Amino acid sequence: MSGSGEGRGDAFTPAGFPRSAAYDPDWVLDNMMGPNALWLTESLAERMSLSPGMRVLDLGCGRGLSSIFLAKEYGLQVWAVDLWIDASENYRRFCEAGVHDRVFPIRAEAHALPFADGFFDAMVSVDAYHYFGTDDLYLESHMARLVRPGGQMGIVVPGLVEELPSDEPPEHLSQYWEPALFSLHSPAWWKRHWERSGLVTVEHADLLPDGWRLWMESDLMWSEKLGKPADEADMLALDEGRTLGFTRMVGRRNDRPVSRLDEL
Repeated sequence: MSGSGEGRGDAFTPAGFPRSAAYDPDWVLDNMMGPNALWLTESLAERMSLSPGMRVLDLGCGRGLSSIFLAKEYGLQVWAVDLWIDASENYRRFCEAGVHDRVFPIRAEAHALPFADGFFDAMVSVDAYHYFGTDDLYLESHMARLVRPGGQMGIVVPGLVEELPSDEPPEHLSQYWEPALFSLHSPAWWKRHWERSGLVTVEHADLLPDGWRLWMESDLMWSEKLGKPADEADMLALDEGRTLGFTRMVGRRNDRPVSRLDEL
């Protein structure tokens, strides 16, 4: 699984991701479902307090790159949850990676997570949480109850530098804009979204440094592999970080009891 990325240049191993650089680029590309999950996971983990043996929920893990990385690099026990990828497929990948005793695949929808209250020491979600977590009730009714008081919750998601001033896309991005992009938000928006619940104290919220470029480089490599137009990369190149990037946020679960869904 290790490899030098020969032939791909420095684009696949940008400075700041020494752990990710040890993984075979072809293996990563074969299992990507979006921006490079190893880069994003490494950038998130460096802002969290992760210790060997912790029970961690990896929500929206895709083909499990982030889960494998967390198990190998930090010695964590990881419950790898995704709706779209079959659990047996992910289990085979975890066996091949030698982490099947530490990473446990679950196929589940984000609103129907089959875990006990307070079971996890931490939760991470890489390039996924914006698909369901913008709901005002999601943190209260589905997520926060799973993490023990004092445990951390971390996300890194496509985001905005600042909230859009209107319901119209930025003029320079109008040719690329899709309605799904309105689900993207700024670090300030996400911080307020979590903290107003009274369940989480946000310890870190920022725009991932050079995140737009990492996103663009990921899309270029993925598009080249698939033989498809790199429209997303073209959009990011045009924007140059003025509007788009990656929001990274880490919060800590406080002691406030969580209301059950039927109580809301």
